[in-house]
Amino acid sequence: MRTSQLEPNIVESRGAGSPSNRWLLVLGIIFVAAALRAPFTSVGPLLETIRDDLGLSNTMAGAITTLPLLAFALVSPFAPKLARRLGLGNVLLLAMLMLAMGILVRSAPSTGLLFTGTAILGLSIALCNVLLPGLIKGKFPQQIGLMTGVYTVSMNLCAAIASGISVPLASRSGLGWRGTLALWFIIAALATLFWIPQLRHLGPGSGAKTAYSPGNMWRSGLAWQVTLFMGLQSLIYYVLIAWFSVILSGRGMSSGHSGWILSLMQLAQLPVMFFVPMWAGRMKNQRMLVMIMFVLFMLGIGGIWLGSTAWMAVWAVCIGVAGGFAFGLAMMFFSLRTRTSQEAAELSGMAQSVGYLLAATGPALFGWLHDAAGSWTMPLILLLAASTVLLVVGLGAAGDRLVGSGQSRDGTR
Repeated sequence: MRTSQLEPNIVESRGAGSPSNRWLLVLGIIFVAAALRAPFTSVGPLLETIRDDLGLSNTMAGAITTLPLLAFALVSPFAPKLARRLGLGNVLLLAMLMLAMGILVRSAPSTGLLFTGTAILGLSIALCNVLLPGLIKGKFPQQIGLMTGVYTVSMNLCAAIASGISVPLASRSGLGWRGTLALWFIIAALATLFWIPQLRHLGPGSGAKTAYSPGNMWRSGLAWQVTLFMGLQSLIYYVLIAWFSVILSGRGMSSGHSGWILSLMQLAQLPVMFFVPMWAGRMKNQRMLVMIMFVLFMLGIGGIWLGSTAWMAVWAVCIGVAGGFAFGLAMMFFSLRTRTSQEAAELSGMAQSVGYLLAATGPALFGWLHDAAGSWTMPLILLLAASTVLLVVGLGAAGDRLVGSGQSRDGTR
């Protein structure tokens, strides 16, 4: 038995409540997750339209995606402390209210409000990003892989739908890009309503305390490997969300067609995101999954660079499946490499703070390299290099170890 890890989790699972309360919590997690990516992925297919309408450079247009990532980096380390002080349910409800407000502000007829609302979106999503993995570890200790899969699929299914319908909504419904972006207020409002019942069941903390202090987390080599893995997979994802449609438009595709290719990339992630967390939870280490991820990233990104446009859907599927492996593993590392939900939240906060700061450089740097070189060659080489480093840190993060000790998960050395 994995006594050293299971005993804290048993303590943390108390208070999960009756089966009906657990199902309410599952529904709350699903709706919150569904609201976390659509506000981003709806922007990519519309980025050219937004850029041309507002007269922005490619670098400034890339900042529309960069600003939320900077907000992730700023807020993530403080999210666990905020949850301990105000209550986990209260913080997540506050985040949903901020998300709804940010969507409306971003859609107002002002360039300044576009960036202000985008920053508010980032602050609210950062809180949810950090706290939900710890909540899952504490409330579902025996179903971590399954619940992580449900969480990631809910988040990315809505993201894929947003990518696919953004251009048709903007061009055929008469909403324009502002009205299309404003529509995602509906899902944020629904997430808020479904989260209100959780306030009675989630206390001020996320579970058992840990003797491993947050300061030590920042001195752990394993924690830094998890952090870099999180950051690099996010960098690749957000660069492609921001610029993939623009690259395809430059190759002669219509904006509607390129939007659906981007949607296909994200749809390809969904089955993988559901199964990878369950596979990872049953494996002694996850290095084989990291290797599969790397091969698929190299095939997909290399295909965009050197392959035929006729095969673009294949390259998109390769990248989507690779991204599903990467994101599923990143979410699972927070639980697999820690003992308690509090440690999982602290590792999540560290990884998402530094990781998203790294990722924030991606979209703007990608746009700047294109502006400087006049082609997509150098930016795509950058993504291939990032994929290689992702392999190296991923192999380290996938080892059977726990943050803060040389022990494996079963308590042996």
